[in-house]
Amino acid sequence: MSAAIDELKGLGSAEDFFRTLDVPYDAQVLRVARLHILRRMGEIIAALADDAPDADARDACRQALSAAYEEFTVKAPIDTRLFKVLRDRDPSRPERRGAFVPLSDLVG
Repeated sequence: MSAAIDELKGLGSAEDFFRTLDVPYDAQVLRVARLHILRRMGEIIAALADDAPDADARDACRQALSAAYEEFTVKAPIDTRLFKVLRDRDPSRPERRGAFVPLSDLVG
């Protein structure tokens, strides 16, 4: 799998990933969720066996990119909270519920 990953490491943009792996995409979806798509792709690939032959590895990378892209055609990036900065600001987390301080508490 390392040869396929090494090839992807040399790419410079999300569009390059889609072109190299021959995965069709909508430019608007990619414009909004490019980092999230690539992050999710990385998570999917990291869960795969590392000893796959290169031909199979390239296909696995294609499938991972396609699955990640499809996820963000139906979900907003903020809903997945893939990045720490978004998880830390998640208002649904119990430890974040007490973080709100009303203005009336500050003005006395």
